[in-house]
Amino acid sequence: MRASRARRAAPRALLLILTLLLAASVPAFGKHTPATAADSTNGGEVTLRVGIQQEFDSLNPFLGFSLASTDVFRLIYPTLTTYSAEDFSVVPELATDWESSADKLTWTFHIRQGVNWSDGRPVTAHDVAYTFKRMMDDPAAATANGNYVDNFDSVTAPDDRTVVIRTESPQATMRSIAAPIVPRHVWSRIDNVAEFANQRMPIVGSGPFVATEYRPQQHLTLRANEDFWRGAPTVDRLRFVNFENSDAAVQALRKGEIDVVRDLTPTQFDALRGTEDIRRVRGKGRRFFEIVLNPGAANSAGDPIGTGHPALQDARVRRAIDRAIDRERLVQRVLSGYGTVGAGYLPPIFEDFYWTPPPEARRPFSIEAVNRALNEAGYPRGPEGVRRGPSGRVLDFEFVLHGDSPTDALVGKFVKEWLSRLGIRVRLQPVSDNQVNQRTTAGDFDMVVSGWSVNPDPDYVLRLQTCGARPKPGGGGLPDSFLCDRRYDELYARQLAEFDHTQRVELIRKAQRRFHRMATGLILFYPNALEAYRSDRFEGFESQPSDGGVITAQQGYWGYYEARPTEQARTASGGAGYRSAAFVVVGALLLGAVVVASTAARRRRTAEHRE
Repeated sequence: MRASRARRAAPRALLLILTLLLAASVPAFGKHTPATAADSTNGGEVTLRVGIQQEFDSLNPFLGFSLASTDVFRLIYPTLTTYSAEDFSVVPELATDWESSADKLTWTFHIRQGVNWSDGRPVTAHDVAYTFKRMMDDPAAATANGNYVDNFDSVTAPDDRTVVIRTESPQATMRSIAAPIVPRHVWSRIDNVAEFANQRMPIVGSGPFVATEYRPQQHLTLRANEDFWRGAPTVDRLRFVNFENSDAAVQALRKGEIDVVRDLTPTQFDALRGTEDIRRVRGKGRRFFEIVLNPGAANSAGDPIGTGHPALQDARVRRAIDRAIDRERLVQRVLSGYGTVGAGYLPPIFEDFYWTPPPEARRPFSIEAVNRALNEAGYPRGPEGVRRGPSGRVLDFEFVLHGDSPTDALVGKFVKEWLSRLGIRVRLQPVSDNQVNQRTTAGDFDMVVSGWSVNPDPDYVLRLQTCGARPKPGGGGLPDSFLCDRRYDELYARQLAEFDHTQRVELIRKAQRRFHRMATGLILFYPNALEAYRSDRFEGFESQPSDGGVITAQQGYWGYYEARPTEQARTASGGAGYRSAAFVVVGALLLGAVVVASTAARRRRTAEHRE
């Protein structure tokens, strides 16, 4: 078992005293100082620096849904269960075990003892109940993860260790509720969730790390949680460093200014081949890229919102655009082969749920066939060669892109060229990540590049296409394509209530077929996850899944939690070693003698750090 916190702190206190003595008599040890302000070492501590190109849309776990934000939430907040690093199977986390009633309507979760919030207060069942009830009662609190509680009838905590959830109908996702649990004693003081940024540091959490410093659009720093129930992470600090683009992030990696880069472009990934002290990771992707076509955005009351082009309300136009996209070419030219051609809604990494259209439902690329289909649908070309709809309005679409994404830029270029051959004008609109999110939620687009990382249980992304995901008149909601289709909603509801895995798989495949038929979201491809890290500074990253997986942006925290500094990194931390004491005591002024003392006791985790 681990030593107590007090025992672990003793070497640090001794090191601090000796460092102060040294400061008056000897120069400081030499340290590698990176060019960025994000220092890699500080007082013998080692920081794992991760370069990201995506903005944090929010540090509020009720609101944030970008990949950057959800990655951090998994590090600082607990969840009832999590997914194993080996194979995505559900494993205990805050809940040690659970059971359901015979009718699958009542679920009882038993909460782990000895888990504390970072401010020292215990984590109890009352925190879990508060979190879920806040999501049930407050539309703003349901923004990011409301799908998990849509079907909840009641949530109670009869004691500190027990949570009882009653659902209105059977819900197959009860063992994989990934919503972050927040401390009731902190969040009960927050009246307006929608306006709360959650940027006061340190953020109270109970994950393996604690957020301690945030500079918007610069970096977010997390410190290892010494009291994490699995045991403290091996690295002292974790810092997410924002870059305007991936080229800048890769350059910083080469210089040793950061340690990990994710979301590499294929060109960057290839350019790093054979680079000394840099190791590349090509992981199986769980993300899909799509073009969302605005089918006539509306809120949950059915009131039209946004600025979508009326021609896109015609499914025949949407299906025509789908057939005008050469996905094989996109995979080769945009991804350089590092990915799979888009088909169904869910990526092939999840083999059970993966679906491809049968021959009779496929839309093979053909500009000629699409031109004929648009003519037959009543969208003729005008004198200038541009098509017009039945109302006479020109087919002139605004295509919103993530401005700092090379992938989006290339997709926009190809799609604009293909649609021009159909007589459809496309105006490319590159904007910031947050503007993409805002405009998409408001229905303020004609076309937009979107995409989601799919959980091992796909319910979250399946719900994005339901009528219930549309924004409410008073705010909240998280739609993707504003699809609101009775048949799709019926299939979604049936899969959610189905506990037989084989039958649920079949229902999910039918839902994907319906989504494909409606053509509000055109799945382009499933990219590989391309990452790279400084192998001279860190090792031991655990991938998810274990066979060909990724080391960042996981369904869990395993990659960051398992990362270990190399001996070179520990040496660069001022000669102190990682979480150890290696020091020189100069006693000529204080003791009349010179004593050289060295102690090296790098702390290692026991085999008990996992379930």
